[in-house]
Parts: sequence; C-alpha cells; structure tokens
Amino acid sequence: MFRKIVLAICALATFAALPFPLGLAHAQGTASFAEAVRIDGFDVEPVAKPAPGNELVFTLYGSPGGSAAVQIKGATGGVVLVESEAGVYEGTYTIRKRDKITTASTAIANLRVGNKVVSVILDEPLIGKAGVKRPAAAKLSGMVPKIDRFDLMSPPASLLAGEDLVLAMGGSPGGAASARVVGVKGKIVLNEIRSGVYEGTYTIKNRDRIMANSVVTGHLRLGERETNVVLGQSLLTGTALQSQSAARQSSRWCADCGVVEAINVVEVKGQGSYLGAIAGGVAGVLIGSQIGQGAGTTVAQVAGGAGGAYVGNEIEKRIKTTKHYEVIVRLDNGGSRMISYAAQPAFAVGAKVKIENNSLTLIP
Repeated sequence: MFRKIVLAICALATFAALPFPLGLAHAQGTASFAEAVRIDGFDVEPVAKPAPGNELVFTLYGSPGGSAAVQIKGATGGVVLVESEAGVYEGTYTIRKRDKITTASTAIANLRVGNKVVSVILDEPLIGKAGVKRPAAAKLSGMVPKIDRFDLMSPPASLLAGEDLVLAMGGSPGGAASARVVGVKGKIVLNEIRSGVYEGTYTIKNRDRIMANSVVTGHLRLGERETNVVLGQSLLTGTALQSQSAARQSSRWCADCGVVEAINVVEVKGQGSYLGAIAGGVAGVLIGSQIGQGAGTTVAQVAGGAGGAYVGNEIEKRIKTTKHYEVIVRLDNGGSRMISYAAQPAFAVGAKVKIENNSLTLIP
C-alpha cells in the first residue's frame, strides 16, 4: 500500500511539472518571458488518416534544458516531448479509439524552462500530407499577405552546430511567419517583434545538414492566404565562404568521425583437445591409486581418471583463451560502429576518432 501511495505522488508531481495549463502558457509566452525562453520551430509528421494505432511524431526546436509537451485538440491525452539533443524535443502520440482528431484539429506545444513558459500553435495539419497548411478558422477580410523583405542578419562564421541563423522578414502585420531551410527538419518560427516586422533565430544542431547554398524559404500567412519568398543570399558571406571547405573537414561534416563510447574486453575460451584430457586422466589415475585399498583403489582410480580428464581438458581451454577488444564509436551522424582490436587500443573512452579501413585514427 505504501508503495502505491509513493507511485501516485510521483505521478502527480510529474503531471504538475508539465507545461500546462495552456491558458497560463499563452499568457507567459506573450510576456517578457519569451526573451529568455524561445521556440524556434514546431513540426509534425502527419498521418494519412486518424485511425487508431497511427502515430503522430512531433519535433520541437527551442531553448535547451527545458520540458516540453503537446496538447492535441480532439485527443484524449497529451504527449511529453523528450530532449534528444540540446534544444531538440521529440515525442510520439498514438491515436486511440476514443480520439476525435480531424483535419481541422490543432496542436499546441509548450516549452518550460524553470518557471518560464512559451507556446506555439502548429500551422500544419495532423492529417494529410506534410507541407499542407491547416484550414484557418476564418479569413482576415480577404487581405493578401505581402512580404517586403527577407534577410539573413549577421551571417555566421560557419555552419557548424551551435552557430545561429538569424532571419528577419518585413511585410503585412498580424500574420504568422516562418521559414524552412533545406537541411533542417521542420520550420523556423519568426515572431512579430513589432508591427509587420518578424524575426527568428535558429541554432544549428548536430543533425542538420546545411550548406552555404541551401535554399531558405520564408512564409507569411494571413488567415487562409499565404505568400512565399526565397532568400536571395548565401548563408555564408565573405571570408566565411572561403573557409567553408576547411570547416567541412571537421567532425561536423565527417561521415566516419565520432567519439569512442565504450571499450569492451571480450574473452574467448579455447577448445580443449584429447591430449589435455589424456594427460589429465593419467594424472588422475596416479592420484587415485594412492587412495583406498583393494576395490577402493580401483574405484578411486576410475574417479580420478574421469575427473583428471575433465580438469586437464579445462586447463587446456584456459591456456588457449584469447582476448580481443571491441571499441564502440558513436558517430557524429547519430549512428554507431564497432571496431575489433586484437590488442588493447592506445586511446580511451571519449577520444575523437575517424574510421579508416576498419581501424580508428585519433583526431587531434
């Protein structure tokens, strides 16, 4: 009974830590808290139809070290997103029989860091094809959105993980603005910082595959109408472009580079032969002959011979036992490889390495 009470308290504490209720999250997200906690993007892999058992996979990009959750209109439950990489939160919702999810259903994500919360509404449908906008509730007086400018502010020195892409858009006020970059999963949210001016910052992740010439498309939506524009500049400029080829030689661009995650010692016991068994058996018989008298001596000799044969065989196996070392490498692209060594390798766990010809080379 005591264990059940403890589990119930833990469950309530976990639920209380989630970034709900939504009303409070929206109120905080529109206040100064948004300066400290930000959501860069919110994406879903839609399903063809809302049949029980189908899965909605959500990805949220934002401030690292927080707790994120999604509430779906028409669903009987929510989904907690787990931080799989710094600033990347992922989670899956399995549709249930009692759910009433339709093409008009919305999804709202909350991101909490400490006592600060920010929210964002998904602008894509949960049902149907990816990239198709969710039907809006109403038109905004038939207004046609207009984009006056779309720029990359202060291009980064490189396109490695940790660098920021700061995008700015000017156009019709009161809209929903976002951007998509080829090589980045999901969209980047551009917040309206003042009337008709939208800005958004995206921190490049390890999983991204962004090039200097990656196409960046800006979107501005008003009600059911949307307009798009393509960024007319490189993501790297000046000296940064010239040094791009050198930057690609780092682990960020190396498909065969990674970090040593574990070094396991594996022992392989050898096979015993009839010679070991015979030698052990002879020794056992000699020992048995010294035990007992009369018939007892014969019994002792037989037992000693059998036991000696077994022991001799085991001793030979141990003598022939070999060791090898299995090195597990966690690759920069998220995968893993195992490289086997006959002798103990000259590097430790945590070393940066590159796989070449089924062997590892240390990266300085």
